[in-house]
Amino acid sequence: MPIADEDKGGGGGETAQVSDPIDVRTPDAKPGRTPSHAPSHTPDRPLSPRTVLLFAVACGAAVSNVYLAQPLLATLSQDFGISAATIGAVVTLTQVGYGLGLFFLVPLGDLVDRRRLVMIQLLLLAATLIAVGTAATAPILLAAIAAVGFLAVVTQTLVAFAASLAGADRRGRVVGLVTSGVVSGILLARTASGLLADLAGWRSVYLASAALTLVLTLALYRVLPRRTTPRPALRYGQLLRSTVTLFAEERLFRVRALLALLIFAAFSTLWSCVALPLSAPPMSLSHTAIGAFGLVGAAGALAAAPAGRLHDRGFAGPTTGIALALLVLSWLPLAATRQSLWALAVGALVLDLAVQAVHVTNQSLIYALRPDAGSRLIGGYMVFYSIGSATGALASTTVYARAGWGAVCVLGAVFSALALLVWAVTLRGTTTARRHTTRP
Repeated sequence: MPIADEDKGGGGGETAQVSDPIDVRTPDAKPGRTPSHAPSHTPDRPLSPRTVLLFAVACGAAVSNVYLAQPLLATLSQDFGISAATIGAVVTLTQVGYGLGLFFLVPLGDLVDRRRLVMIQLLLLAATLIAVGTAATAPILLAAIAAVGFLAVVTQTLVAFAASLAGADRRGRVVGLVTSGVVSGILLARTASGLLADLAGWRSVYLASAALTLVLTLALYRVLPRRTTPRPALRYGQLLRSTVTLFAEERLFRVRALLALLIFAAFSTLWSCVALPLSAPPMSLSHTAIGAFGLVGAAGALAAAPAGRLHDRGFAGPTTGIALALLVLSWLPLAATRQSLWALAVGALVLDLAVQAVHVTNQSLIYALRPDAGSRLIGGYMVFYSIGSATGALASTTVYARAGWGAVCVLGAVFSALALLVWAVTLRGTTTARRHTTRP
């Protein structure tokens, strides 16, 4: 079936229909021909709702460790003697570690048994969380924080794992549901972190997370399947090089990766910095109150599953465009945070809905390019997520120290507008795959 243009097929310029079971085409594919790299099998049995839920919870718990420090920045600054202008380095180092893990660890899911990989990463993650919770000096804290980020990429190994186990016609939905857990973990991390810090000190946050990680490790050990497909004839070095090759060959991958960088720079601009004005006079909010805004933002998880369903129906392009427009608009109420906490709540809700809708669509689209290289695609894509998050964290705290909250909102709006511009400029030239089933 021919690739649809922007004004055909109702799905926008980013959509192409292909035949079942899996007929993924790059822009230069010929009609009726299935690429040699497409897998020839579907999962033996569909994922049960209970298993999908466990994937979502585990992903949320793992990724939450990257964000636990955000409501604690002011406290960490005081306890370890780190200046307000550079305290953003705590978040940045976590993101740097996360980015390195995405490149060096996540691709291993295409090479080794994913179940074993997940188990090892989770156990090491629990150990590094204990190291953070018992850190006595700033260098130890920063090194352990970076290690937490490096190992927290087990989240993306699990996302690719879930996508590989889902049927082609349900992949967007499953990715959306699992990503709902990721989003909830990102945002509820702030709430849990703030509450625990007020009740038992900031160290209890990381020690409690270590305990939860060990519990989830046991649960996943009992349900995750072992590898049933032949091991790829690749060495580790070839695997890493192939990630770079995929980026060079797939235009859609490059475009969606750039969008990830920009939307998560905007996301991190808000959430890495908002604790500073909220904890300072005249507001002087507690850790619990600051973290409670994560509950508002957690509603962004509601956008993940619907965005996945829209992708499955061929509406990836319009979903992305509308979400990016909302992302730009979200900074208007956010700019009034000092005058009204309701404005912050509304702005955070809109921003998180927008970011997660684009994020789920991105992941569903790029996985469809090469299902056999799902871990490499997801890992490579998330490297740009990490770069964006680190950039937003460091830039926002630096800008806040020098020019205040208003300038931070301008920075976030610029990141958001650039993402919308990238989408608009690349819309007509980007094609993707859409799977569909014929209903009886």
